[in-house]
Amino acid sequence: MPVFLSRYLLVLVFVAGLGAFAVARDAGGPLEPVVLIASAAALLLASVLERCFPYRASWNQPDGDRATDWASAATMVAVVEPLLKLLGTLALLAVYGQGGPGTTGISAWLQGLPFVLQVLLATLFIELGKYGAHRLHHTVRPLWWLHAMHHSSERLYALNNLRFHPLNYAINFAMSMLPALLLGFSSEAILCYLAISQPVLMLQHANLDLRSGWANYVFSTNELHRWHHSTDSSEGDSNFGSAFVFWDQVFGTFRYTPAGNDPVQVGLFASSAGYPARSGYWVQLKSMFLPTCCRA
Repeated sequence: MPVFLSRYLLVLVFVAGLGAFAVARDAGGPLEPVVLIASAAALLLASVLERCFPYRASWNQPDGDRATDWASAATMVAVVEPLLKLLGTLALLAVYGQGGPGTTGISAWLQGLPFVLQVLLATLFIELGKYGAHRLHHTVRPLWWLHAMHHSSERLYALNNLRFHPLNYAINFAMSMLPALLLGFSSEAILCYLAISQPVLMLQHANLDLRSGWANYVFSTNELHRWHHSTDSSEGDSNFGSAFVFWDQVFGTFRYTPAGNDPVQVGLFASSAGYPARSGYWVQLKSMFLPTCCRA
């Protein structure tokens, strides 16, 4: 892979998302499409580049998992995301009524801060919720069973970033985005967080030989995330951050080796025997409701 892309692709994607958001905000244009377009562009770019410059050539070969990944991606985009947005709106109406969080209390304080500080606080708050939810999914037995769908792939490539059990994703939302909405962060601050985090996430599973250097101490890069998908739990119980690794460094779960980040194998932990990892999407989806369960 060209050295420039290897070192700076992730930072360039981050800057592009931030820049697109800033331009749209200054122009008074709609902001939500910026998040969608930036995320889709990053996913498409990663999918093209990994065909040309794979980290592991074998990870470009389907392993009976492509239909599962496409089914999950379609379900997430067409069903889960719209439903969670609707539920978030209904929660705001139930708590605050038509007026939203209002102009008093913590909401007024948050929205009165300089916009950059609003975004920084929203990022730290949402990422803390996502970190906590992710770590719980590795320690609470029924939650691991949900999360096992995400870990069941035995290769890493761009599309399986969207392999999630809907209940797993909904719990993440309930512990991160929903509290941020109810606390009163402005929609612009939350959309800015999404504009800078979603494109980064689209590179997190990419089969690319990125060497992001210092950025590994800020972002949850694909280098770090390979450790998280290791079949060895001593390696995999690390790097729980969503787009950033601030909280991994605070809570001691950060794992990065400048000399190389290459687990021998990715997939489920050995203790997950019984999970239908090789089955299709719908079998994995409904397996949560069977009497058997795997453990973290």
